[in-house]
Amino acid sequence: MITNFDSSFAGHVDMTDVGYGGTAVNDRLFPNEHLVTVFDKAQSIAQLMDGLGYNTFWMAEHHFQPEGYECIPNIVLLSLHLAHVTQNIRLGCAFNIAPMWHPLRLAEDFATVDILTGGRCVFGVGRGYHTREVDTFGSPLLDQAANRDLFEEQVDIMFKAFNEDSFTHDGKYYTLPARVPYRGYDLEKLTLVPRPTHPVECWQPIQSATPRALDFMVKHGIKGTIGGGVAEGGALDGVVQAWREALLRGGRETELGEDLNIGFHFFLAPTLEEAMAKAAPYFEENLKMFGPLRLTRGMSEEQIRDVSDPKRAPYAGLPRIEDAVKAGAFLAGPPQMIIEKLMALGERYPGLNRINVSHPIGVPKSIILEQLEWFAKDVMPAFKKVPAA
Repeated sequence: MITNFDSSFAGHVDMTDVGYGGTAVNDRLFPNEHLVTVFDKAQSIAQLMDGLGYNTFWMAEHHFQPEGYECIPNIVLLSLHLAHVTQNIRLGCAFNIAPMWHPLRLAEDFATVDILTGGRCVFGVGRGYHTREVDTFGSPLLDQAANRDLFEEQVDIMFKAFNEDSFTHDGKYYTLPARVPYRGYDLEKLTLVPRPTHPVECWQPIQSATPRALDFMVKHGIKGTIGGGVAEGGALDGVVQAWREALLRGGRETELGEDLNIGFHFFLAPTLEEAMAKAAPYFEENLKMFGPLRLTRGMSEEQIRDVSDPKRAPYAGLPRIEDAVKAGAFLAGPPQMIIEKLMALGERYPGLNRINVSHPIGVPKSIILEQLEWFAKDVMPAFKKVPAA
């Protein structure tokens, strides 16, 4: 039963001239004075959600984006600040990009924030999708096999560090501790100081849903996020079923949807037509950003080329919001229509208890706040737990 509602924010600043015919992604260049407004925007969202009954506010780690789309470089650090200015909302890492970190530095930082926030920071890991980011930090991305191998070894190390009093690691990329003399003895083990004082709840995006990727998540007890943000498509039956099968291979019998967070972009309005009309430019801006990164299913090479040209894009037969709404990937319309769609989703996946509702790249702060408040007022109450008789 769906009882938890989250929202995510990739870190975009307010921008104008959005949509297929608007400013090309690579032509946007904001001054630092505007880029730093992302922090006020994140704080405003977190504080609003905190008073409305949302469960978790998820943020994304990204780097080197003067275009203004994803401007938060350290979500663990920002979570610590947001914990100081909120009371109850959990602060989620969606996601810490492991290949851009030394795994022990990330483990230390998270453990510190776990302690200082009383367990309100939620861990999350990802492999990355921007070559400008991952390769600049000295890790592979174009070589997907190497990226996967590195990521898995890093996550193995972090969970050792979280869960063991002391540990050692000998792998392809890391030998821990360094084999050096230390204060009169040969160093053989390390202890993470501090270690988290709360159970580490960890999430990871599910993209390709290969058995290897899902089995790795199950091995570490990592939960899965589907849809929303860059991974359009909403709830995908094949992925949900594959996840359940992976849990079964790991020794757990579950209902469909268990340990998943299914994400949707959404836009409320009095009518479906008005919602789609208002959301369309933001839907298109989102696709302009992520399509050329090969993160949007079904786009041809010609469409990926055309989406980057404001003169061709409006006439290139690119995906439309009407298609996304029809496919169930984008929630639009009056509150009752959204309630009905989410109720049907809950019936289809009886183990699902968490939904993530967010907005595409480009939506200004004022509209995000207005929409999240409306959603909390007129949609979320329909999913309150019914007391047992």
